[in-house]
Formats: sequence, C-alpha cells, structure tokens
Amino acid sequence: MHQNVTAILLLLLATLLPLLNSTFAAKPHIILVMTDDQGWGQTSYNGHPLLKTPHLDAMAQNGLRFNRFYAGCAVCSPTRASVLTGRCNDRTGVPSHGHPLRLQEKTIGEALKKAGYATGHFGKWHLNGIRGPGVPLLKEDTHTPGAFGFDEWLTVSNFFDTDPIMSRRGKFEEFSGDSSEIIVAEALKFIRKQSNAGKPTFSVIWYGTPHNPFFASEEDAKPFAKLDKNSMLHYAELRAMDRSIGTLRKSLRTFGIAENTLIWFNSDNGGLSGIKPETVGGLRGNKGSIYEGGLRVPGVIEWPAGIKQPRITDFPAVTMDIFPTIADIVGLPNASMQPPIDGISLAPLFRRELASREKPIPFRFGQRAALIDNQYKLIQSNLGKPELELYDLSKDAKESVDISDRAPEVFARLKIIHEQAQASIDASIAGKDYPEGKVNAENPPSRFWMDMKEYAPYFEAWKKRKEYAGRLSKRSGGKKK
Repeated sequence: MHQNVTAILLLLLATLLPLLNSTFAAKPHIILVMTDDQGWGQTSYNGHPLLKTPHLDAMAQNGLRFNRFYAGCAVCSPTRASVLTGRCNDRTGVPSHGHPLRLQEKTIGEALKKAGYATGHFGKWHLNGIRGPGVPLLKEDTHTPGAFGFDEWLTVSNFFDTDPIMSRRGKFEEFSGDSSEIIVAEALKFIRKQSNAGKPTFSVIWYGTPHNPFFASEEDAKPFAKLDKNSMLHYAELRAMDRSIGTLRKSLRTFGIAENTLIWFNSDNGGLSGIKPETVGGLRGNKGSIYEGGLRVPGVIEWPAGIKQPRITDFPAVTMDIFPTIADIVGLPNASMQPPIDGISLAPLFRRELASREKPIPFRFGQRAALIDNQYKLIQSNLGKPELELYDLSKDAKESVDISDRAPEVFARLKIIHEQAQASIDASIAGKDYPEGKVNAENPPSRFWMDMKEYAPYFEAWKKRKEYAGRLSKRSGGKKK
C-alpha cells in the first residue's frame, strides 16, 4: 500500500513539476536599470577609447545587445514616463524634464503589483513635477513612486550624487558613498528579502550618474587624470556605475536567482556635449537633440532563462517597448496598458532575429518630432513648419545626407504616418485617451523645490550640502533676494 501511495505521489509530482516550472518561468524577477545622460558611445563594447565598462560588457556578452536602442525622448523625465507607460511621453503629460506623470496613466508598476509582484523603485524619480537638484520626496507628495504602483521606494526627485540624502517612503535618510552603489545595495536588500519569501520582484534602479554636477572618488578618477576636471569626474562616475552593475549581477548569482532574472539596461537620453572624449560615438547631436546622438543610447537585456543565444541585434527598439515586452512575458491582460501604446513586445526577438519592425517609433520633444521606420528616420525640426528631413540610417548613421528628394516614395509614405502619429499624440495631450475624455485637474505644475514652502524648513540645513549650496546660498528663509 505504501509503495502504491509513493508511486501515485511521484506520478503527481512529475505531472505538476512542468506546470510549476512554466509558471515560474512566466514570472521572472525583473530589474530595469537606467543611467542618467550616458551616451551611446560610452561603453567599452561600443569602442570607447578610454572608458572601460567590464561589467556592462559581460552583461552584453551574456544577453541581447542592441546597436539601435532609443530613449523615448531626448531628455530624462519624458523617457521615464515612456518606460512606465509604453507610450510616447507627450501622451502622458510629460513634454519635458520636470513635469509630472498624470495619475490617469496606467503604469507597469501597477500592473505587476496586481500580478503578484513585489515592486520597488530606487534612485532618481523626476516624475512628480519638481525641478532642480534631486531632493528627497515628501511623504505628502501626490506623485511619488507609491502613487504609481511601487510598494517600496527610496527616491530623490532628480539627479543625485555621492553621499546623498534620500526619501524612504517619505522619511529622509542620509547615505555615505557613491550614489550608484548605494541604490544597487538597497535594491538588492529588497530583492533578496522578497525572493526569499517566494515573491517575484520588479525593481527599478534609476541612477543619477553621469548627470552633472560631477562628483566621484579619487580612486575612480585616477584612470582619467589627464582629462579636464568635468570630463575626469564624469567618466569616474561611469566607472563606479559599471562596478555597481557587477555587484548587481554577482549578487543575483549568490542569491540563486540570476538564471530567471531579466535585467534591462539603458540610458535615459543621449550623451552630453563638452565632455572629452566625446559621448555619442560619432553620432549627430547630443542630449536635447532628436538626431541620433540625442536619442540612441546603450541598451542591453540579460535573461539567461529567456535569451538562450546571446547576440548583437540591429533591430530598432525603444523604451516604449519595455512595458509591452514585460506584459507579454508575464501574461498581463491587455487592460493593464492605456492605449494607444507606441511600443511593441520584443519577446519574439529573444528567440530569433526579426527581419523588420512592423510599428514605426514616434518621438516628440517640444516643437521637434521624429519617426523611425526600420532603416529610415523622418525628422521635423519645427512642428509649426512643413519642412521634413529623411535619412537612411543603415547607410548614414550620422544623418549627414537628407534623402527626401532621392527617395520620394519612402518620404511620402512616412510623411503620412508621421502626421497621423502627431495627430494621435495631440489627442492624447488633450486627454481623449482616458475614460473621462479629458485631463483631470489633479496634477501639480512644473516647479522648482526652492520655490516650495513645503521644503523651506530644510533650507538652512541644506545650505551645508554640496549639491544644494549653490542653489540656496542666495536665498534667505526660503525667499529669493
């Protein structure tokens, strides 16, 4: 009798194991990592002449490395909005840096939380409408990560550097050390605790590196000692950031969860001008530009359980693809996302190379707009004027020759798609996507924290902090002189 029961249990276990394994595989741990102002050329795998990024290189060698990965916009807050929503930034109420993400938007944090994930955000936020150097978010802030689906958050409003002061769900805490290493360590505490409890985790790690002002340790600055001070410290910040990537990957292996953890790495916009060696790998333009140097950024996805054959791809991808891809992998309902969605799922690309992208990628930044359709890129430098430019990026990555006259059929086709995309974005700006058919009056304006009475009690103490001293030295009692 005992043998029969044992046989039945073994048979039952054999039947259930594939189901359990498939369920686990469908819910990998997910980590989104984003740098702040890192250019396409600023990795050693992309041939940088001075900067070494051994840990990013190792990640790229073990995963899917994109030659053509794009930030959703040419500056930071809009790209962050595109990551969380899968939508072009202007649709979400974030036309530029320092604008709040609308509470009416549906986010990946909310969707994964509903799907059983423990959700955490660590680092720069910049989606609550507050401008100026990063400050810890107030508990009373209506647009914290907690308002968009994150259970845990250790956050500052904008860029931050060494020895930062941060907000843990509204409580201020001071830290010592490099900012990149600090937030990776905090994220790892969260991941380990939740994974030990048997929960899949969704972690967002948004660095303040290498945004100016630049601060770094003497040790990290040594390899760049021959550069001017700003360039030296800028690259020193990136060196520390890469080291934190190494800590992240090694710790996941130590935890025993690296195999089924998806890490998605990219920058939030193109590289800075004025830094030497230059930041964009010879592309045209820099941060703030809708040319390739302002939009094309480093992009790598590592997921050993899901990407079995590491490789380099020329497939054009964008931060708007992050939410649709993860929704596809996890099996989130379509209702998790707010249409229209501008991104696509890249999950099929994990298994095989794709010939072409079926959905063009729209961009808008201020009065500038662009459209990428596989090898072609259409640019409108002023939405108020009809002039358009067309480039074949497969032959001219530096966008040096406008081929709008040489390829009239391509130009005409993309012009129509571009105009339709911009009209759709205009409708989204007006709130036509939402059930209410309008934008609710619940979002704060874009404002500087130095002008907010809520932060005034901290001004006197913060005058002693290097990141705030310059902004507060000319103020008295929170008022402009």
